This record gives sequence, C-alpha cells and structure tokens, in this order.
Amino acid sequence: MEALSEKIVLEKIKDFQDWTYQENAIHTSIEFRDFKDAFSVMTRIAFEAEKLNHHPDWTNVYNTLQISLTTHEAEGVTNKDFELAKIIDALVS
Repeated sequence: MEALSEKIVLEKIKDFQDWTYQENAIHTSIEFRDFKDAFSVMTRIAFEAEKLNHHPDWTNVYNTLQISLTTHEAEGVTNKDFELAKIIDALVS
C-alpha cells in the first residue's frame, strides 16, 4: 500500500468535517458526555479497527478522545486511514 500525496490527502479530507491533516497523519478530537461514553465508543472503534487490521493511535483523557490515523508501513496516509475515519465518524454520529 502506497501513501497518498499531500495534495490528494488535502482534497479527500475536505469530506471529513472534524478531521485535520498534519505531521503525516489525519487527526480528530471528540468530546463525549463522560468517560463511560468515550470508552464505549473506543470499544466500538476497536472492533472495527480489528476487522480492518488497521489500528489508530489514540489517547483518552476522561471524556475526550484524540485519534491519529496513519499507515506506518506506508509512512503516510493511505485510503485505509480514510476508510477507518469514515467508520469512526459513523460510530460517533
């Protein structure tokens, strides 16, 4: 799998309202009502990530989840990252 060019990433990310591109990855930060809601969504994301065999870099502090997606073996953002971002957005909405 080959990394997408910066131009393509910047074009594709326009379809993702709460995502940004920086430091060779796409990022989002999601705030939930409480820790339980944040952890519940993290669990749902984990199952989907496992199906794709593509796992996010993420941190969770109380009710806030920060997610970064990049394809390490491609050393950049690939279509796989956008596929997982789309799934994450669907789970959160």
